[in-house]
Amino acid sequence: MKKIGVLTSGGDAPGMNAAIRAIVRTAIYNDLKVVGIQRGYTGLLDGEIKEMHIASVGDIIHRGGTVLKTSRCEKMRTEAGINEAIGILEKNEIDGLIVIGGDGSFQGANKISQTGIKVVGIPGTIDNDLAYTDYTIGFDTAVNTVLDSISKIRDTSMSHEKVTIIEVMGRCCGDIALYAGLAGGAESILVPEEKYEAAKICEKMLQGKKRGKAHSIIILAEGRESAVELQKEIFAITGIESRVTVLGYLQRGGVPTAFDRILASKMGAKAVNLLIEGKSNRAIGIKDNHLIDIDMMKALSKTKVFDHEMYNLSQILSI
Repeated sequence: MKKIGVLTSGGDAPGMNAAIRAIVRTAIYNDLKVVGIQRGYTGLLDGEIKEMHIASVGDIIHRGGTVLKTSRCEKMRTEAGINEAIGILEKNEIDGLIVIGGDGSFQGANKISQTGIKVVGIPGTIDNDLAYTDYTIGFDTAVNTVLDSISKIRDTSMSHEKVTIIEVMGRCCGDIALYAGLAGGAESILVPEEKYEAAKICEKMLQGKKRGKAHSIIILAEGRESAVELQKEIFAITGIESRVTVLGYLQRGGVPTAFDRILASKMGAKAVNLLIEGKSNRAIGIKDNHLIDIDMMKALSKTKVFDHEMYNLSQILSI
């Protein structure tokens, strides 16, 4: 192992820069050359490859986003794209590749590894939707960003005695909604993994009004339904007008939390060490507060298990 490459792919996540920093400095510490590949797999196919040095990653640990930039690359879903990527890696004498991203990014990494190039994946996605790991880089920061928004929205919701629906990210995974909703004291949390009846949500709201609670916060994961549709349902059942706030890409940005910086730093260093050990096609994760690495195909084949116990707790605490 003489030269390794690193790229970030798919959606950006706070903490990616901390991982990049750890990869670059751990590689240099071990006398390896390291190159940064700009704009994910798209940049790889375009040959946007540049050697990185210690100074290349100075003052980035606290920054959100990714200094390497990112993109989604449909061409990497094809055999021609994979073959082209392999050719570019070989031409640039890159012995090992570290991919930071989510499910789609790992799919590409797995295909590259099948050709003999050593590849390690680091989970970087705010959705926390990779089943093999307890947490992904960026999730903790996203939850805290949503929590901060809930606190601000609660002030105006209380002042105007309104029901507010806050739509958060989570197309297939409701973890952001669940964690932020529980921590933020939301009256209702709606996620893709759990069925709900609009009538029961409305019943809870009306019960609250009877005991003097003039406002309510509803957290809705985008994969459940649109906030506007829920708003219409609530009005049709109760005649109560509600406000809608869609947080959108606000959740992807911002200064990464200490948890995400530390997690990313540990994972970045471990990725380099795995390559030095000659290992490949490994996905790094964290289980029970210990770093793990498992076969990437095995990681991708696991099904995410929703935390129903935490969801039930949120229901009990929001009566």
